[in-house]
Amino acid sequence: MSQQQNEVLGVRDVPRFDKWVVLSLQHLFAMFGATILVPALVGLSPAVALLSSGLGTLAYLLITRGQIPAYLGSSFAFISPIITATALGGPEGVMVGTFFAGIVYGLVAIAIKTSGVKWLMNILPPAVVGPIIMVIGLGLASTAVDMAMNITLDDGITKVYSLQHFIVALFTLAVTLIANMFFKGFFSLIPILFGVASGYIFAAVQGLVDFTDVKATPWFQAPDVMLPFITYTPNFSWAIIFVMVPVAAVTLAEHIGQQMVLSKVAGRNFIEKPGLHRSIMGDGVASIVAALVGGPPNTTYGENIGVLAMTRVFSVYVIGGTAVIAVMFAFIGKISAVISSIPSAVMGGISILLFGVIASSGLRMLIENKVDFGIKRNLVIASTILVIGIGGAYLKVSDEFQIASMALATFVGVFLHIILPDKKAAFGENSQLFSDEEISVENQKENK
Repeated sequence: MSQQQNEVLGVRDVPRFDKWVVLSLQHLFAMFGATILVPALVGLSPAVALLSSGLGTLAYLLITRGQIPAYLGSSFAFISPIITATALGGPEGVMVGTFFAGIVYGLVAIAIKTSGVKWLMNILPPAVVGPIIMVIGLGLASTAVDMAMNITLDDGITKVYSLQHFIVALFTLAVTLIANMFFKGFFSLIPILFGVASGYIFAAVQGLVDFTDVKATPWFQAPDVMLPFITYTPNFSWAIIFVMVPVAAVTLAEHIGQQMVLSKVAGRNFIEKPGLHRSIMGDGVASIVAALVGGPPNTTYGENIGVLAMTRVFSVYVIGGTAVIAVMFAFIGKISAVISSIPSAVMGGISILLFGVIASSGLRMLIENKVDFGIKRNLVIASTILVIGIGGAYLKVSDEFQIASMALATFVGVFLHIILPDKKAAFGENSQLFSDEEISVENQKENK
């Protein structure tokens, strides 16, 4: 893969300090909205999510030897599993599930290092991964709509329709769409922030924002971290493990795809050097770091890859600067309090778009790889995954052992792909995610 000639800063270039800060802030703005949205949706601390995001990115840069300019933030793929895991074991259970999901990444990285990556590619073709990504988005559609138009009464259970809240949600959605479609340059990179900020102000004017905690919270305040064996005692649960860990199969496929996109953007083959095993290990360690402080699972962010593509600034020092700033922001109490005071209607309006974008990304994968649904095996696999995943089917053996819908859909999809004939058709006619030329790391020496 040839080096791009029009890069502004190379991977190991150090920018001048003033430009360094501005460039790092730009990446912060690109990831900020999505990173804090995930914990806001699932009831975790946005401040801790920022902390774990920054620490996880620094760990990733260290493990990849400072050779991959990738930022890691809260993973949308885990939203539904986190909600389920919270119901089963509270936030503490989520941390256990996140930890073991990170462990799975580590085991896959070791397997790739020792035996190559082809075995992983063979069980995760676009015909399987695309529908699973669609399930992630569409499975959350009812959550987005519920947040947008319903309010919960004082009993904490009863929900009633609110036209006022729905108008706030639609206003938030409209601003986000306008920012995304019509804003230019840097401002086009932060439509989520525009939407949240505008929706927040619109809701505040209507008296829907409670500023009590914002006024009472000091400017500087340590985030409310969850430390295992210090602030809580981890409680192992097979039910939670089988809810969260299988989602790692989906995020692994996304990770590989993003590494290929990033390689094309930067003009380097990151799959070969520093190696896919290192990037996957870095991703897993980032999630383990999140689990140890109380944050949601981390994953590499496409938003920041977009910033790299537009600016041609590939410096890992800029990414590291973003991580440091994110950690600093985690200790500013006012920011955390303001985020926590955002009405659910605002988040609902944003979620309508974001969850739809996730589903559309799965559809895009199928289209770009030209997966033929005139072939029966592809139609059968996709149909089964969609109905099981979106329909909410789950396998329950006991109260302590059950496989949630998304995990079950993943298992069934992979199983069908393995047993049905004509496996080649599942990769499509134009598969970039599973191109042998791009992903072949077999027999590669670590420092080749």
